[in-house]
Formats: sequence, C-alpha cells, structure tokens
Amino acid sequence: MAEDLLINKGTKEEQYLSLLPQIKGLLEGETDEIANLANIAAALKEQFGWFWVGFYLVKGDELVLGPFQGPVACTRIRMGRGVCGTSWKEAKTLIVPDVEKFPGHIACSSLSKSEIVVPIFRNGTVIGVLDVDADQLNQFDTTDQRFLEEIMNLLAPVGFTRRVQEG
Repeated sequence: MAEDLLINKGTKEEQYLSLLPQIKGLLEGETDEIANLANIAAALKEQFGWFWVGFYLVKGDELVLGPFQGPVACTRIRMGRGVCGTSWKEAKTLIVPDVEKFPGHIACSSLSKSEIVVPIFRNGTVIGVLDVDADQLNQFDTTDQRFLEEIMNLLAPVGFTRRVQEG
C-alpha cells in the first residue's frame, strides 16, 4: 500500500472504519515490529489529531518508550504506576476521562487531560501498551476501546498477539 493516508471526517466510527483497512495495508508484508508500531502511531495521530499517540514496550520490570507521535514523553514506567503501568498490571484497557482524577497519574505533560491505554499481548502476556492522550477531557469512550483493541489485533500476524479476554 502507498504510504498516503486518506483522512475521513465523518463520525468517530466512520473514521475508524476508514482507518482500519489502511492500517492493515500498512502492516501487510512488513515484519519489523518497530516500523509497524511507528506507522500505527502516525496513522492514529493523523486521523484523530490527538495530543499524543505512542507505544510503551515491556523491558524487564518496566515499560520503555517506543515509537510515538507528539511531544517528548516519559521514558520508563514501572508496573502499576500511572495509567500505562496500571493497564499493564491489570492486563486490560483503561479509559480515563480526567487524568487528574486517576490515582498516581504520571504527568508527562500538563496538557494531557484524558487518556486511553490498550495492552498488547503475546502468548497471553502483556508485552506493551498503546497509549493515547488528548488535550480535552472525556475524549475517549467504548467506541475508541473497541476499535483500538481491533487495531492492536492487526499486529498478531506480524508477531504480536492479543489475549482473548474471558468475560
């Protein structure tokens, strides 16, 4: 696929539905995980204009900053700390309408107001997280959760896998 992204200005769901096949096309045939994470971060940032979009990857007992789009960020996050560390520890997506009200929130930027963090799984273990910050309160909802989890599922053919959560 060409590296041109077609931006959809419809509803949030329409935007995701337009973006999904484009991300799938970017991933087709590319086996380098870092390249794929970089393209996903860029595509999400371009489509939605969020404040910060990026990945943290598990390295030992910490999350370490990976590919991202936006201002400089925290480099290392311990398990259970902040939204990213809590998502890692609990192995689930977290939606935070107001980061100031999240216990132990790590303020990499005072401009971040709301956040969603989606874990990435390999063989049932969290190996990283997608972290998205917005400069507005209440930016994320279950529509974002559903589609961002689906986008993380697209990583499975290139070495990442998402654990099917039992509910």
